[in-house]
Amino acid sequence: MFRSNNITARIFERQIRTPSPGTSIHRARRFYENIVPGYTIYDVECPDHSFRKFTEDGKYLISFSRNHQDLIVYRPTWLSFSCKQEDCDTQDLPPKAKKFESFFTQIYSVPLASASELICKDFFLYEETNQFGLFATSTAQIYDAPATGGAIQGVPSIEKITFHLLRLEDGVVLDERVFCNDYINLAHSMGVFLYDDLLAIVSLRYQRIHILQIRDSGSLVDVRAIGEYCLEDDELFLSSSAQGMSNVDRSAPQHMTMNNAANGPHLEQPAQENPFLTGIKQRLLSFIVRGIRNEEKDETMRIQSLKKKFYFHFQDYVDLIIWKVQFLDRHHLLIKFGSVDGAVSRNADNHPAFFAVYNMESTEIIAFYQMSSDELYWLFEQFSDHFHVPSKSPPYMNFISSHSNNIHALEQLRSSKNKATSFSLFVKKVLASLPFNCQSQSPSPYFDQSLYRFDEKLISAADRHRQSTDHPIKFILRRPPHTLKFKIKPGPEAGITDCRTKRISSFLFHPIFPLALSVQQTLFLQPAFVNIHFRR
Repeated sequence: MFRSNNITARIFERQIRTPSPGTSIHRARRFYENIVPGYTIYDVECPDHSFRKFTEDGKYLISFSRNHQDLIVYRPTWLSFSCKQEDCDTQDLPPKAKKFESFFTQIYSVPLASASELICKDFFLYEETNQFGLFATSTAQIYDAPATGGAIQGVPSIEKITFHLLRLEDGVVLDERVFCNDYINLAHSMGVFLYDDLLAIVSLRYQRIHILQIRDSGSLVDVRAIGEYCLEDDELFLSSSAQGMSNVDRSAPQHMTMNNAANGPHLEQPAQENPFLTGIKQRLLSFIVRGIRNEEKDETMRIQSLKKKFYFHFQDYVDLIIWKVQFLDRHHLLIKFGSVDGAVSRNADNHPAFFAVYNMESTEIIAFYQMSSDELYWLFEQFSDHFHVPSKSPPYMNFISSHSNNIHALEQLRSSKNKATSFSLFVKKVLASLPFNCQSQSPSPYFDQSLYRFDEKLISAADRHRQSTDHPIKFILRRPPHTLKFKIKPGPEAGITDCRTKRISSFLFHPIFPLALSVQQTLFLQPAFVNIHFRR
């Protein structure tokens, strides 16, 4: 099925990857209404690995060893067997069908983590152009680390974080980037965003956005660091200014000594830290001030407005720190600001936050929104695809349903909006998801809401674990006659016997073919139940 010269592969190539000009995307995808993963093999005999995801082109299945030391990469194949009967559909599958190796072939296993580090099993980004994979390893967090060297008080520290760039074809490590005594949120790739060949890494502890480029040769190259400085020569300018100030102050001790001798003993003040705000904070405050000033034409009203809206909240603005970042395009970043408590909280949705659009070339803030902004919500509702899909993504990545490209998703959003008791709270809840985690949605056609209807509380394109259910998850056709096309049931075929044990499920759908894995596991690191769902 995966050979480029067979009939199935050619049909997929024609119908799915390269629909003819003028053909509706969803019309081309109707092929998937009849090709479904409707057959399930329960409790497959498979290695005790932590399965992460398929790459977005479907060529690789990424997994990690249970001790979080090794990367194991598989290539999807397909179950094949001979049938001597006329009706092969009624024949039982051979015993080898219960084996994981019948569907996936291991390409290699690579040790990534050192003795003191562990692989972050929730972190993986795929650069499809060159088939590079970005992985992360880290040591344990230190929660009460002292804030030294300009670090933010209250943010934990990780002694060593290493990003590994691999060529997935053969597992060769091409480059590494190490961050020491820093804190980067690696869970679900929250602190890292990949856009084409550009990589943004957010240092929460030191409030820097590191912009790197992934070269075709496989090297990670520094482009810029945004935070303390915005322009390349900011540090030089501030250093020369500080040097000029220190030259002026050299004569001050003699003068002060004479005055203090006359007026009483001199109490020496402790050395003060850098009195300047960071470059990104200066840009933010300047934008807020200009916006408030431009709201009023009368000078008296302007002063009153500045007192009320800016000076009264000045310290709150100063205390804001960068939470998350995503690229909007190659020149603009969407930056989420909030409090220190919110940055390290497991549920940041309960903390107030702000959004800023930053132009990396001009180093200017060009927009600033509160978390309850009607304007930002309208932009998100109308143009949500701009928050999801990179510019050079393949055509099948455009199938990811959103309320700006899918009428059913839009109706669902508007239904939730109409049911909300408070529009302001609804907007906050919706915008809390911004910026999106990078590569956090599956492009599988079975999540296309123009084709199928399913319970999004149980399963969706979003890459996250869900509480397991003992009932099959139904996929029903959107088009009449709205028939049930297939079911996905995680866990054992007979269901869960011990209802007291909490179980979670994750679903790994192949982005192109009718193939999926459902992985059900407990919170106590017991072996997982792995089911394979495929088209027989």
